[in-house]
Amino acid sequence: LECDEKVGGRTGSAGGRAAMPKFLKPNKVVVILQGRYAGAKAVIVKNYDDGTGARPYGHCLVVGLSKVPRKVTKKLSPEAQAKRSSLKAFIKLVNYNHIMPTRYTLDVDFKGVVSADMVDNATKKLAASKECKKLLEDKFKTGKNRWFFTKLRF
Repeated sequence: LECDEKVGGRTGSAGGRAAMPKFLKPNKVVVILQGRYAGAKAVIVKNYDDGTGARPYGHCLVVGLSKVPRKVTKKLSPEAQAKRSSLKAFIKLVNYNHIMPTRYTLDVDFKGVVSADMVDNATKKLAASKECKKLLEDKFKTGKNRWFFTKLRF
């Protein structure tokens, strides 16, 4: 069978299939499926479709919520409201097989805050996660993207 021969109504070596569109893009909200943060929501910061030397598979750098904000009511004191509306962020490199994309996006710019080399260095990672926490808390206080800031029920 030659590559340019018609096979099943299709031509070419790829079987006539069009290339899959890239849907795992920065700012896309995903759900982590495996590991410590399984069930947590995260946002893609940078994707590595072809992999890298250390990780020769498709993966992405994500920033996610390890602790979501809790419900706040009017009768709570301002200190209690502040404590309940706090959250905790994590930074992680995740294999594409271990994430599930959602239809949502989150417009927060983590590019200047997080990079792939920070994942290996503990002190840089801690500083970057605190910075991400501030950015996510600011986004939470706007009142938009409610779905992202709620716990995934499963």
